[in-house]
Amino acid sequence: MTMFETRELSTVPDDIAPDGSEIRLVSIVMAGGSMVHCTLKPGQITQAVKHRTVDEAWLCISGNGRLWRSRDEDQETIDLTPGTGASIAAGTRFQFRNDGDTPLKIVIATFPPWPGEAEAIRCEGEWAPNV
Repeated sequence: MTMFETRELSTVPDDIAPDGSEIRLVSIVMAGGSMVHCTLKPGQITQAVKHRTVDEAWLCISGNGRLWRSRDEDQETIDLTPGTGASIAAGTRFQFRNDGDTPLKIVIATFPPWPGEAEAIRCEGEWAPNV
């Protein structure tokens, strides 16, 4: 086993997330977390989900869209533009959409590492999903 890992971003999705967005692996899963590159095509709206056990940190790197988050009595919708960071704690319902004419691209770090598709629970969101 080597101390360093390097990966080139794939030109095609490695997976489709439970919310319907395209996932490309950025790093191999490490003990503390994992990282992916997420793409949502123009006009797409994801399925709303909440995570059972993982927290996420997002960084929008290109495109324009919106992120809706809701937990208990708190909810908000924010603009996703290049440079926008957002957190999603376990148990938070969330959904996002691409409102632009180019792909919405987000780097997502998950803590602890993403355990698999059963982590995401489908729920009611702000918008009607179309992916």
